[in-house]
Amino acid sequence: MANLIQPRVLKGFRDILPAAEIERSSLQEKIIEVYRSYGFVPIDTPVLEYSEILLRKSNGETEKQVFRFLDNGKRDVALRFDLTVPFARFTAEHESELYFPFKRYHIAKVWRGEKPQAGRYREFVQCDIDTVGTDSACADFEILSVMRAALNKIGVKNITIHVNHRGIFNRFLEKLGVLDKSEDILRSVDKLAKVGKDEVKSELAEFTGDEAKADQILEYITEEKDFDSTLAKIEKLAGGPAEDSQRMRDIRQMMIAAGIEATYTLDPSITRGLDYYTGIVYETFLNDLPSIGSVCSGGRYDNLAGLYTKTKLPGVGASIGLDRLIAGLEQLGKTTQKGSYLDAEIFCTDISLSIHYQGIASKLRELGVNVEVFPEAKKMGQQYALAEAKSIHWGILIESGDVNSNTVTLKDLTNRKMYNSISVEEAAKLILAK
Repeated sequence: MANLIQPRVLKGFRDILPAAEIERSSLQEKIIEVYRSYGFVPIDTPVLEYSEILLRKSNGETEKQVFRFLDNGKRDVALRFDLTVPFARFTAEHESELYFPFKRYHIAKVWRGEKPQAGRYREFVQCDIDTVGTDSACADFEILSVMRAALNKIGVKNITIHVNHRGIFNRFLEKLGVLDKSEDILRSVDKLAKVGKDEVKSELAEFTGDEAKADQILEYITEEKDFDSTLAKIEKLAGGPAEDSQRMRDIRQMMIAAGIEATYTLDPSITRGLDYYTGIVYETFLNDLPSIGSVCSGGRYDNLAGLYTKTKLPGVGASIGLDRLIAGLEQLGKTTQKGSYLDAEIFCTDISLSIHYQGIASKLRELGVNVEVFPEAKKMGQQYALAEAKSIHWGILIESGDVNSNTVTLKDLTNRKMYNSISVEEAAKLILAK
């Protein structure tokens, strides 16, 4: 036995047991249902891409987190760190086969070599939506609306979606004379919630070479009492009305028209660290657990696809970080643990009746019941324990006398109530009614 290999997984990676995977799958199915209702269609892309594809428009911090290596053919490749950059490559490569505006969703794993912590892993699932081929307030608003609808669908309703516009912020930085330092400033501001105002001010003073300018940037990123007053302030600080500030007003009016404006706040400190964002940006926080961080974020990236095609393909999108969201829901006690998808278990009291058990199971499945047959005539305590572990609500008992009459005894395993000698059809109706 000395040659046994110790079973273990890499740091930041994990196995997922059935109850947790059922929860994840259920959430994904509900999210997909909402995505489809807005007209988004599925695609898929390889997990491995050429490194130059993934890293052409990233910053130094992203490059440090990418799992990058030479494959057996000595090609420089990397695991995708998000689904947006591969989508930009996909769009450029299949441009002649697509229709525009093109609206896609993609739910898949991505990999980042960052420090593991609560709700943050090195392998995780993103639930992306993107619209390319249009630069309109309608497309921006639709993504914001889908974000809210998808989270509401899975029972996450106490949220606030923080929105901002990089264009207005860039005008402000240009007016301040520090636009050439925008990437450093954006990344510093993006860390505000993590490191606090004092450290951000210190970094800003270093980047701009002027403590007064650092104070002005901190003033810019401070929210006012409501969306409209915050927009008026940052618009004024950026030099007055322009297309970018009008875009935010248009989006705001769409929110009001849809009756969902209370979910959104204009937060000038939201900048999103990745430098491919050019317009509206947003992050979503659980009001009951803001410390978990953003569970859904994104923005407009008008120039991203331009790295791979000469055709102008403006885009906007968002991504739900499923693993972080689930971690937050677990902390709030809002997850449901199910051991299986089964409605009923046919208990085995007599192994000689196994063929009959399978016939009854087949009839129940045709009637819409998810059911399995316990394979051995073990002690009933063991069979009940399995049903409980699998979160099965109903037990079915069939004795030898039931074979000719084609009846069963149905037992509600939560309250022990028995329904004796009922037909398979009656059993199915009772099972499906709960």
